[in-house]
Amino acid sequence: MPPTTSDTALKGMAIMATCMIVLPVMDAIAKYMATFEAMSPGQVTFYRFFFQFVCVLPLALVMGRSLFAAKRPWMNLLRGALHAAASLMFFVAVKYMPLADVFAIYFVEPFMLTMMSALFLGDRVGWRRWLAIVVGFGGAMIVIQPSYAIFGWTALLPVVCAFLYTLYLFLNRAIGDADSPLVMQVMAGLGGTIFMAVALAAGDGAGQLDFAPSLPASLLGWVLLVLLGSISGYMHLLVVRAFRMAPLSLLAPFQYFEIISATVLGYALFGDFPTASKWLGIAIIVSSGLFIIWRERVRTKQTAAKSSSGLAAG
Repeated sequence: MPPTTSDTALKGMAIMATCMIVLPVMDAIAKYMATFEAMSPGQVTFYRFFFQFVCVLPLALVMGRSLFAAKRPWMNLLRGALHAAASLMFFVAVKYMPLADVFAIYFVEPFMLTMMSALFLGDRVGWRRWLAIVVGFGGAMIVIQPSYAIFGWTALLPVVCAFLYTLYLFLNRAIGDADSPLVMQVMAGLGGTIFMAVALAAGDGAGQLDFAPSLPASLLGWVLLVLLGSISGYMHLLVVRAFRMAPLSLLAPFQYFEIISATVLGYALFGDFPTASKWLGIAIIVSSGLFIIWRERVRTKQTAAKSSSGLAAG
């Protein structure tokens, strides 16, 4: 990424903060559709990617972006399938659990990403960050334990979602800049739609209620599903734009804004509010995640300083 000015970085942070506040609206819509419209999470996930594809495709065509020109189409379709699988786990979880609880457990994802980067990409992770990972998982267990007692295995679905999303991020790294963000979003919508069509058929054939196919029961339901796909497509485009305007180390902490809006939406729409013990777990998870981000910034600055001193000596 090219060097950024302070104004550009500030704009990137503002975009990221806005996206993180808005994105939980998607999950509130998914919970509303399951709770009040009796639509299965599998069907909601299908519509989420179908309408992402339908809503973003016209913009791609207007800007002259052809899907047939995608340099890595199969990897982009796989990227969409992984994202759909992660979203399915999340939407099933929010059907049964409070939004804030699901988000809190899901935020083990930065820890998984750090671990996998160390194990598979050879990234250097010091003892402080390993300790933060252990503490962060401990915070997740504080949230999971009472949720598991109430919801059973469903409480572990956000962990599965976090793992699948980590794989999705790794695939993003593998694809790199081969295709434009707009083409990647359209292809992800198509890949997710195809994956969920197969998953719906298989799940419904197995008699799983969470995969039951259906149409929205009201006009409001149709509007909400179109809104769901639109938010998904365009907010993620803005997230990509934010990452091109500011460094990852500046933007990553804003991810935790999602817990704020998820808590507000969960309480306002469904009367859910985290207990004191869950707030403790959330605080531990967020603190551990922010510490990992801070250590990464320190390590990056130290590496840059060593490189500069080496060049000066040379």
